Amino acid sequence: MSQHIGNIEIIATHIPRGHYRSVLFDFDGTLSLIRQGWREIMIPMMVEVLSELNTGETEAEHRALVAEFIDRLTGKQTIYQMIQLCDEIQKRGGTPDDPLTYKQHFHDQLNAHIAHRIRGLESGDIAPNDLMLPHTRALLDNLTKRGLVLYLASGTDLVFVRREVELLGLTAYFEDRVFGALDQHENFSKAMVIQNMLETHAIDGSELLGFGDGYVEIENVKAVGGTAVGVASDEVKREGINAWKRNRLIEVGADIIIPEYREQETLIAYLCD
Repeated sequence: MSQHIGNIEIIATHIPRGHYRSVLFDFDGTLSLIRQGWREIMIPMMVEVLSELNTGETEAEHRALVAEFIDRLTGKQTIYQMIQLCDEIQKRGGTPDDPLTYKQHFHDQLNAHIAHRIRGLESGDIAPNDLMLPHTRALLDNLTKRGLVLYLASGTDLVFVRREVELLGLTAYFEDRVFGALDQHENFSKAMVIQNMLETHAIDGSELLGFGDGYVEIENVKAVGGTAVGVASDEVKREGINAWKRNRLIEVGADIIIPEYREQETLIAYLCD
């Protein structure tokens, strides 16, 4: 039975609070809203590809299929969603392009979708706080002042992640501890970042705290005995719980559910004091 402290939903009351040393953050949807709307671009793109195979499946069936594996793989590198698309094409007797071709097509559409946000940040017409979850900076300040070492790991390509972290003014919090997707995709995963954290700082998994809005980072943090905070963010309203995110985050083991960081002082006091 969960309990609430304000808008903070405590799913697991037995977590080892009070001695965290490192924190892993996902980026898109957890801190940054620059790429808000990516899912609404990826799903139709994949539906269109599958529809061209003329298998007799309906658009609704294709949409349900791709939504399931997109969501299941969210948090992993984008290439894995494209590899799954290629598998689905082959299952239906088609000959897929290289997964990187589909990834580039997706990036072209997404970059066009977010171009005005990037330009606005670069020119100063858009304030960084307007493209982050509320009170993100206060949360990072709070954790840093307590001496915790912050890491960031994203399924988005590293070159984009570093640039967007910089545009949002967050580089100082993470320094060189920003990780993202690589062309050689086998050389990066969030699980690998976590192992690096544990080994570099000689910490136990129970000393790891993680924040994320997707399956992967929650599963990876829990796999080593860490505490996982599920960020069930409404990326459009920037306030309140996204019920769909909440349910899937609880399914994969989130210990705590929050909507954003308006109550970050209460959350961090609960976790760290």
